[in-house]
Amino acid sequence: MRILITGSSGTAGTRLFEQLLKRHEVTGVDTKRNTWHPYLNAHTINADLRKKRDILKLPKNFDIVIHLAANARVYELVKEPELAFDNILIHFNVLEFIRQNNLKRIIFASSRETYGNIAIRGTISEDMAKIENCESPYSASKISGEAMTRSYSEVYGIDFIIARFSNVYGMYDNSDRVIPLWIRQTLRGDKLVVYGKKKFLDFTYIDDTIDGITKMIDQFDNAKGTTLNIAYGKGLDLVSVAQGIRKLLKAKNEIVIEESRPGEVWRFEGNITKAKELLGYEPETGIEDGLKKTVAWYKDFYSTDKDS
Repeated sequence: MRILITGSSGTAGTRLFEQLLKRHEVTGVDTKRNTWHPYLNAHTINADLRKKRDILKLPKNFDIVIHLAANARVYELVKEPELAFDNILIHFNVLEFIRQNNLKRIIFASSRETYGNIAIRGTISEDMAKIENCESPYSASKISGEAMTRSYSEVYGIDFIIARFSNVYGMYDNSDRVIPLWIRQTLRGDKLVVYGKKKFLDFTYIDDTIDGITKMIDQFDNAKGTTLNIAYGKGLDLVSVAQGIRKLLKAKNEIVIEESRPGEVWRFEGNITKAKELLGYEPETGIEDGLKKTVAWYKDFYSTDKDS
């Protein structure tokens, strides 16, 4: 297949790119070069998808577009809401690129942030997302993207799958997401700040996330027109995650509890029944094994004296 990945130099984009390139013709597009796997740059177009002139750089003949590109740090978009507008603009431009070139398939990377804070016990299924629960500019940008995707399907016949990802962690992430941030801070002996004592989230190891996407590609017709939770399916409190990282690194740095920050979801545990039924999706890596793999990868990465 001929596949376009937007945001191909990011965390999920890099892992997906390297896996798909083994059996498909793949083109990446990103504003920055890939620092993790330089060989991917030979297959990457450097472009700013906010700009129509840059979109003209893209080839026109793809079987499917996997749209990952976004400003994805929730609290950054609380501080700088114009980054949420960028997400909306990029998604609109990608949909227009698909429409104008008569392409027919898109997988859109949405987020569990679209659910907001639902006051229920148990897992959260795809039909529970409601606009009135929107917590942040980031979640608003993802809800907008989902609505635009569905509208283009209705009007222009573009088939879609919407994937709501949940706290992806693992290799190729040097951001301030909690797990890579806490690993770096623990290696330095810094304190770990947990924003929200009762914060309880569903962490998905990167290879399970990528497996979900590849299954969407392979079984697109079986799942088209749907929204799917791609998560592990079990929640865990953030204090336990911090303690797990500290234990793996044999550290005793302080864990500090502070109030949850504005715009952040404090509880999510995904119901993944639909993804199991339509795709045969079965996440394999729980948080204990996932943290072991992630810590081992980061220890190896930093031991090579690469830029942190």
